[in-house]
Amino acid sequence: MKFKKLSACFLAVMIVISVLPVQAAALTDTEVTAPSAILMEAQTGKILYEKNSHEKRPCASITKVMTLLLVMEALDSGKIKLTDTVTASEHASSMGGSDIWLEPGETMTVDDMLKATVIASANDAAVALAEFVSGSEDEFIQQMNEKAKELGMNDTTFKNCNGLDEDGHVTSANDVAVMSRELTKHTKIFDYSKTWIDYLRDGKTQLVNTNKLLKSYKGITGLKTGTTGKAGSCIAATAERDGVKLIAVVLGSTTTKDRFAAASTLLDYGFANWSVTTPSMPQEALLPVPVVNGMTGAVETTANADGSILVPKGKAKDIKYKVTFNDAVTAPVAKGQIVGKITYTLGDEVVKEYNICAKNDVAEITFPSVFRLLAKYLLKML
Repeated sequence: MKFKKLSACFLAVMIVISVLPVQAAALTDTEVTAPSAILMEAQTGKILYEKNSHEKRPCASITKVMTLLLVMEALDSGKIKLTDTVTASEHASSMGGSDIWLEPGETMTVDDMLKATVIASANDAAVALAEFVSGSEDEFIQQMNEKAKELGMNDTTFKNCNGLDEDGHVTSANDVAVMSRELTKHTKIFDYSKTWIDYLRDGKTQLVNTNKLLKSYKGITGLKTGTTGKAGSCIAATAERDGVKLIAVVLGSTTTKDRFAAASTLLDYGFANWSVTTPSMPQEALLPVPVVNGMTGAVETTANADGSILVPKGKAKDIKYKVTFNDAVTAPVAKGQIVGKITYTLGDEVVKEYNICAKNDVAEITFPSVFRLLAKYLLKML
């Protein structure tokens, strides 16, 4: 009889354990074998793991992430087009390392040069694109450093646009994640970074992607690999599952196998532990707000709360919100003026804030405005 009771208790305990939410253990530095690494969620920029993430290091062809960012910005602004013809200079053709063997004077479209730069990590194509966008590689490098400063990449100094080893050419895992996040906002880049094999020169030149995770990791979308003697084996890997978009950066691995393993470990950790949710719009956030000294007594409101919130898996239901309005809104009120905010919290952490804004203008009440309003009313009465 006692044995049956114990068996029943044991079964009950096991059932309770089985329905409890499972939280994976925190990732340890020993599990990530690379000397420097970081894991970032791309939509929010939240850092989920880091190891020596601000250590300044060479990054090899990961440099091309910034090169590609500036090219994508030039495309978006209309400065250049994918169909434009790029002519290889003597300087571009002289690059060593990974290349597509451009001959001086050889021409290709911007589209083909992008294929070569992203898929095959071609140094000569990267320089040709830089010269096409800015007139010279030196001018382009200056713009790379200006963009790095704009993005807050304080660990970074670029000396070239392709990542060949050069004294003083350094960045950090943190800065690589920052510029990778910025690049992935230009979704056209995935047309190249997700391509395994492509061709140039009417099929005579085959391009095979240097990112082997494309063949082995579920949800991988890119982004860039790099290897040199000083930098070791590096990767900025991007992947997406169930709305979670991750950026894993690994610098200084001993072998290409190690870098892919480290990147996979980081991505696995992110997908196992985090999810994204879209918050509901509190109805009280859209109530009219009283206006002092206005031609109308209140102003309609609007709020754009359509972004994603990153939360530990199983915690979405624990998100709380608070709606607050400014103490007094005094006319004149301009359309778009901030009149309050919505704050979403998870425990003690603020996970998202959205502004509540005026939906329309409200003019200040003055004697002339009251007179015009009265005159308009009297005319209607006649």
